[in-house]
Amino acid sequence: MVTHARPAGPPPLTEEEFGALYRRLRSRAAWAAGDRGALAALTPARVLAATREARTGRTVTLAAPVETRAGPDNPEPARHRMRGRPGEDTASGLHFARDSFAMNVHGDADSHLDALCHVIYDGTLHGGGSASGVTAGGATALTVEAARDGIVGRGVLLDIPRLRGVPWLEPGDHVSADDLAAAETAQRLRVREGDLLLVRVGHRRRRAELGPWDAAHERAGLHPSALEFLADRRVAVLGGDGNNDTAPSSTEGVDFPVHVLAVHAMGLHLLDYLQFEDLAPVCEAAGRWSFLCVVAPLRLPDATGSPVNPIAVL
Repeated sequence: MVTHARPAGPPPLTEEEFGALYRRLRSRAAWAAGDRGALAALTPARVLAATREARTGRTVTLAAPVETRAGPDNPEPARHRMRGRPGEDTASGLHFARDSFAMNVHGDADSHLDALCHVIYDGTLHGGGSASGVTAGGATALTVEAARDGIVGRGVLLDIPRLRGVPWLEPGDHVSADDLAAAETAQRLRVREGDLLLVRVGHRRRRAELGPWDAAHERAGLHPSALEFLADRRVAVLGGDGNNDTAPSSTEGVDFPVHVLAVHAMGLHLLDYLQFEDLAPVCEAAGRWSFLCVVAPLRLPDATGSPVNPIAVL
């Protein structure tokens, strides 16, 4: 395992510093100001090029199983109900088993995609549109329907615990831009324009080994300044095995600074609470950390997000 001494880490941001960072990133991401945001980087040529990342045909899920039991990080678990089931006598004739699901898409346990209408900041949505388009009946713009044809591109996994020589990052720890650049070097790759950037902090492994905790208040994630790295590379999507944001927040007056910067300023669809514990050892064994990645959200025209089961094809 490659080791990397833990740097002191970037300092907290004042409201003024965060505002300056927000304006800088929004200006740099002007190319992604349309309804699809940074998905505009997924041109047909880049999608076609990404298919060449599939070399063995092996597929690996990046989603965690849907949680149906309450826990400290999941007070409102998904509900699975059987609507109908065969009786005891099924020896002959036709029978159907039927069920239904209901879930809090944006919770702290289940793998999901955040649409661009998910983040309202200072009364506006991504691109400056009014937040009045998000109503009790659903959203009317920037919904998950923008990804109705799927999100397909070159996935890149940057493994920060591997870089630091630890099994996971502890809650409250930050991933910096320097961490991302160092992980690139250690893993012998480079994040490119249009990539689906996936950042492992080890949240799922920690949860599996130590048990769930209140991730709403304590979790590892990216430092807001790390979004400069994403802007430099013009990535199309950001995904993590946590919430992408660190908790407690490192920014004065803003609880979810990475969500504000990524979704609102840069037009990035976010993938929250994925799991990379199946993928990381496959990448390690293969000696490569890029792959074809396919994300297919549900067609929910008025929704702010969707459960997802992204697939890596190596």
